[in-house]
Amino acid sequence: MSRLLSFTDHLQRSATGKHWRDDDSDDGSDERQSRWTRYFPLCILLVLMVAPHPSLLLVLVNHYLRTLHEPITFLVHLCVSYTLTFLSFASLIICVVRDPGPVCLENPAQDDGQISARDEIGLREALMGPPDEPDDGEITPLKWCRKCWAPKPERTHHCSLCGRCVLKMDHHCPWLGGKCVGHRTYPSFFHFITCITLFSAHVAYLAGTAFWWSFNNPASIFDEVTPLHELFLLCAGVIFGLVVGSFMIYHIYLISTNQTTLESLSPFLLLRFIPPLPSSLRLSDPPMEHELSYTQRRLVRNAHRAVKLYDLGWQENWAQVFGWRKSGGWVPRVLYGGASPGDGRNFPRNPRAQDMLQKLANALEIADKEA
Repeated sequence: MSRLLSFTDHLQRSATGKHWRDDDSDDGSDERQSRWTRYFPLCILLVLMVAPHPSLLLVLVNHYLRTLHEPITFLVHLCVSYTLTFLSFASLIICVVRDPGPVCLENPAQDDGQISARDEIGLREALMGPPDEPDDGEITPLKWCRKCWAPKPERTHHCSLCGRCVLKMDHHCPWLGGKCVGHRTYPSFFHFITCITLFSAHVAYLAGTAFWWSFNNPASIFDEVTPLHELFLLCAGVIFGLVVGSFMIYHIYLISTNQTTLESLSPFLLLRFIPPLPSSLRLSDPPMEHELSYTQRRLVRNAHRAVKLYDLGWQENWAQVFGWRKSGGWVPRVLYGGASPGDGRNFPRNPRAQDMLQKLANALEIADKEA
């Protein structure tokens, strides 16, 4: 009876959006330590963002004002540098403070706060598992999280580090205070890495041109310390520009093909959407990765390169991330990235994906017979 009461309490926590944490312990000190330690990478990130600015100001003042006597160029570089810095901090704050995508039982489309009949799940249904979906030929993902014991909307994933499900989860980022990047924070995350890349490129250009001038005019430099700061800024700008810039380019590809990082790096997620396989294959429904043979795994990996479940064309894909409906919606997109439109639960699918998944299912069946 005590186990049943505990389980019922677990379901009630899930219904109210309060999930069990994987790192829960009876000792409160461990929980306090985990709360503090997860912010260490964020503190390091803040230090890295602030560290170049003393050298940047010194180079701007000594090189453009005191040496070249170009106040207009000084003001332009100053405005560009600190505008990008302000935008970077704005989107970073949103990524840290905003919930990436809460999963609850309430239907966000209902204004009266009522729970729809489809969401009314009792203890009996919870113990029996998710209901069977109708066989209407549609792509149907798993609808239930076995860890949160709560409904699991489409493209939602459970983060073991956060101990919760996140709508359209992209990845877990320790640099953001140990939080996930999801439906409500992904635009701000992309805005952040884009501003950091542009800032790094601008600093590298600014310091590179100043260092090249100092190298060719050693007798005209203001002091001997300024070229060292120029060299430091040049190296830092190139390094961070390449590292964060490559990450930004990768996410440009993800947005253009309407994928998340998890969907892009996990080819076997396709197995959740594959049509039912014959019972003669003796596989689970949906099949699990470890149940497949080597040939079948290779077929899934090859299909993953071609099957983009939510790819509707690059324009529509970008609109799903940065689109807006109200006038002036571009302002938050420019300032801090804004938030993705929609509820984060339902997404239009690629009309060709179902046929490609059916071909994959047929190929898996043929590979099993040939084995």
